[in-house]
Amino acid sequence: MTSLEESSSVQIDELRAELERCVKNKDWTGVEEAVQDVPVPEIADAFLELEKADRALVFHALPREIGAELFAYMDVDRANRLMRDLGDEDTREVLANLAPDDRTQLLEELPGQVTQRLLNLLDDEDLKETRQLLGYPEESVGRLMTPDYVAVRPEWTIEKALRHIRKLGPDSELIGMIYVTDDKWGLIDAIELRELILANPEDPVSSVMDESFVSLSAFDDQEEAVHAFARYDKIALPVVDSKGVLLGIVTVDDVLDVAEEEATEDFHKAAAMSPLKKPYHESRVWMLFRKRIGWLLLLIVINLVSSGIIEAYEATLESIIALAFFIPLLIDSGGNTGSQSATVMVRALATGEVKMREWFRALGKELFVGLTLGLGMGLASSLLGWFRGDLALAVVVGLSMGCIVVVANLIGTMLPFVLTKFNVDPAVASSPLITSMADASGLFIYFGIATAFLNAGWLVGPEDTAIVIDCAQMAAETISCGDASYLLECVDEELVVECE
Repeated sequence: MTSLEESSSVQIDELRAELERCVKNKDWTGVEEAVQDVPVPEIADAFLELEKADRALVFHALPREIGAELFAYMDVDRANRLMRDLGDEDTREVLANLAPDDRTQLLEELPGQVTQRLLNLLDDEDLKETRQLLGYPEESVGRLMTPDYVAVRPEWTIEKALRHIRKLGPDSELIGMIYVTDDKWGLIDAIELRELILANPEDPVSSVMDESFVSLSAFDDQEEAVHAFARYDKIALPVVDSKGVLLGIVTVDDVLDVAEEEATEDFHKAAAMSPLKKPYHESRVWMLFRKRIGWLLLLIVINLVSSGIIEAYEATLESIIALAFFIPLLIDSGGNTGSQSATVMVRALATGEVKMREWFRALGKELFVGLTLGLGMGLASSLLGWFRGDLALAVVVGLSMGCIVVVANLIGTMLPFVLTKFNVDPAVASSPLITSMADASGLFIYFGIATAFLNAGWLVGPEDTAIVIDCAQMAAETISCGDASYLLECVDEELVVECE
């Protein structure tokens, strides 16, 4: 634990103890004083450690703005439990003080009956605003945006615009960006506040406009917002409808939350499991089971292909037992190579570094990479084959390694493109899935090459030496031990000794 974390932990413990003391002494003014100048995340951590009855009392005593921020900081389950502890009047006040985007996020994640009850507590204006936000598709920019922004007209003077900003600024999400709209609320431009402050007060707003701005559609996926913020380096972006009417704004703090959620989902999918909707410490055993079992059963079915390939080449494996020594080496190397290429390609597609139309160029590039990797790994593994067998086995192992690495690298490269083409999240091109596919293809390549060498007579199986042994044993019954040992001396020393 870092010194910063230790300091934060101590402050949370001290704040919790102070809040408990205030509740015990019914010192409600002390509650307000205790949370002054304390960051909301630390207030929330201390608040959630209180007893259930104490939480309701402390929440009543908190200033309204802190109570709303505290509520927005909680996860859905805890927020829902707190609302059950509060009366309708307190709940109505909390919902009214929440930012529209935070209120919408809370309502859309609660059970339908609870959401409907809470909607009935809102006044007409808040109800209309919330229902409008809830009307957009799930995980769309419309669900993420807030209508709390400041807009001005192009014909206004700079002085009038600044007066308007001072009037509406306290109720806005942010005032760093000011939006210029026409009389029908069509978005014309987005201007930084400092440009207005530095301009001549008598000049019109249009004098500082360049009509160059970036906007998002309310029906865009939230991931589009993440990419737009990363590309254009903005603190807020306007959201418009299909006719260019300004509906709201999306701020960078909301986008960071989305980016974290998307990254978490990708991590879970990369591990071949369904994404968790709750933090791990709040997820029950049954939920963790359900999130994992489906993918694991699917992977069992895929792995049956590998078992079938081994069964199909059972005769080859029985002929040359030494082939079994290299199965883990070869298929694991193929799985590792495929996982590497899939990870690189999934990330490149997610960040926009590679476009779908560039699949052929990516395929050619990774083909060359796979060939160089296969050459290096093939030479290294051939040395192991020579050590455990002979030159022929070394060639089989080295050639198999090279081919497996090339094929696995191409599978890992192309699978994310294929999944994206069929509107499937490429993150499911995960290590377990790639490994299972590389296992099957690797075994097929390995046993195919080994069988070809065996049929050509370049590999000598134990059945060839067994014939010599049988003949020598038969010969030992009719000829002298010395003559029999001549046949056995290059086959099995133990038999030579036994014969002697």
